[in-house]
Amino acid sequence: MLWGAERIRGELLKLGIKVAKRTIQNHMRRVRGPRPWGQSWSTFLRNHMHQTWACDFLQLYDIWFQPLFAFFIIDLGSRKVVHVGVTRNPSTTWVAQQLRNATPFGEGPRFLIRDNDDKFNVDFDRAAKGAGIRMLRTAVRAPLMNAFCERFLGSVRRECVDHVVVLGERHLERVLREYCFQYFNGARPHRGLGQLIPIGSASSASGGPKVIAFPVLNGLHHDYRRAA
Repeated sequence: MLWGAERIRGELLKLGIKVAKRTIQNHMRRVRGPRPWGQSWSTFLRNHMHQTWACDFLQLYDIWFQPLFAFFIIDLGSRKVVHVGVTRNPSTTWVAQQLRNATPFGEGPRFLIRDNDDKFNVDFDRAAKGAGIRMLRTAVRAPLMNAFCERFLGSVRRECVDHVVVLGERHLERVLREYCFQYFNGARPHRGLGQLIPIGSASSASGGPKVIAFPVLNGLHHDYRRAA
């Protein structure tokens, strides 16, 4: 029923029943419950998953205990890593340039999720607008709004950088690119994709009986394929 309390009160008065408006409202709350103001965040992500990217930083340290910052952009729909950048000085100009590098022809997703880090400023938002991207900022102290990226950063730590002694900026970038583009995108099954791989063949079951292991990151991980 779409009637409000005042309309219901009017209908009751027609029948000779006098009831206060507040009494009707109390009964309506118990029956209807709270009315949602709009779709939930999880519903929005489910509806626009294949039109949305997310980005975030991961702070690391090299062998000399000097800080390094890795910047990632991922595609939520395919779980594919779109871009990786490493720097010691994550200036706002550098961060904006990373987004331009990820959208070289001015083509990008419909939405991009980012947090409220000071590294993202008007330059970053301007670069997104130039690529036709609508920026979605997470609420303060709400990391679950960027849960896909947070989960990915956890995978990077557990499966890669926790097992590597970082020698410097160039070394970290080489390691992360090999992990992200060769292993994470092209070889690692993903539970959120039904154990499929973001890019490449969905299965390597076809072929001969022999299984070949291709080492990744000097054997830290292996990509298992059937021999042709």
